[in-house]
Amino acid sequence: MVDTARERGTGPALRAEGLTKRYRDTVAVDAVDLEVQQGELVSLLGPNGAGKSTLMDMIAGVIRPDGGDAWVLGHSLRRAPMAARRALGVVPQDIALYPDLSARENLLFWGRMYGLTGTLLERRTATLLEVVGLTERQRGRVETFSGGMKRRLNIAAALLHEPPVIMLDEPTVGIDPQSRRAILDYVQRLNDEGATVLYTTHYMEEAAELSDRIAILDRGRIIAQGTHDALTRIVGEHDRIELELVGAGTPEAGAVGEAAFADLPGVRHVSTQGTRLELLATDGATLLPGLFARAAARGIAVRSVTLHEPDLESVFLHLTGRALRD
Repeated sequence: MVDTARERGTGPALRAEGLTKRYRDTVAVDAVDLEVQQGELVSLLGPNGAGKSTLMDMIAGVIRPDGGDAWVLGHSLRRAPMAARRALGVVPQDIALYPDLSARENLLFWGRMYGLTGTLLERRTATLLEVVGLTERQRGRVETFSGGMKRRLNIAAALLHEPPVIMLDEPTVGIDPQSRRAILDYVQRLNDEGATVLYTTHYMEEAAELSDRIAILDRGRIIAQGTHDALTRIVGEHDRIELELVGAGTPEAGAVGEAAFADLPGVRHVSTQGTRLELLATDGATLLPGLFARAAARGIAVRSVTLHEPDLESVFLHLTGRALRD
């Protein structure tokens, strides 16, 4: 379905060097270097506000970087922006559809923007409506669609010109579980068929499921990248313990909890996360009795405890001292 052979070559499909974006005194993206090899699916994982969308917008040519450059299949964003953009299919986080048009009319409009006409445009529109499961609703106005249907149509619009490199910016935000599952399966299918994919998310389970490699972005910088297994090896045998305290959730309660457990032998980091504390610890199962004893000694009532083996949340906590969901 996605014709990648026409622009295959040697070297990475997508490369960024020193990409930087500043907004007054805030550095949104700070000298980011990134490579995505042809046929690879790479996820940018990070919390809201980490700079993921800004980085994607610079690569897509939506906003101009203050420093650095990006190349798509060898085409420089600065020196050959049109060639770079033609090789990209971009699915933005915000829905880029006309609500008063039907699903089919939206695809026909965007196809014409890509230069498609005649039977080729009709064929691509029909194919993508079928692929994203909207053939039966193709005459329906987009304003009547659910969030998941809009997201799926948004993806279809970006793929009309069969781009060899696809960028998706948090395509599953705010949708129901069934639509989310359909989108993840479709992204995996695109990659299996040869498309190069750069995918942003703040859901660690999506990154773990989809990705050949994961780049963790925090405060505008890539702080680690590699396969899921390589990243989780960063924390070694450290487990993550979620600890919910009775009365937690206020800054004062969080501070009391952090102070109570920070110096407990085996605890590496403690972070307040909403109504919970998150602890990164050596051999969490062995630590639990001591943790309960410390809570009792300090008069802290524990509502629940959940023990997780090393995962991407543990990696982020280890590298930043904060939970990924902060």
